[in-house]
Amino acid sequence: MAEEITAFILMVVDLGREYEIASEAKRRFPSEVREVHVTYGEYDIVAKVVVSTLRDLDRVVTGIRSIPGVKTTATLISSASQ
Repeated sequence: MAEEITAFILMVVDLGREYEIASEAKRRFPSEVREVHVTYGEYDIVAKVVVSTLRDLDRVVTGIRSIPGVKTTATLISSASQ
């Protein structure tokens, strides 16, 4: 069985749309977005994503970036699960 890829997508979004965008990310990718949190600080939302391939990760990142109100994203790929 192939090892899963865990990544964290950090998002900067339009002011006041944090919860709406967090919900939309989970709605669009219910099996890949395992957790989504609205946060304080440099990033507004952090989503934990689990996928099988880098191609799947690209699809999810591209899809999240296309949500209206998402300004920028940064993706962190986990080196290993603990």
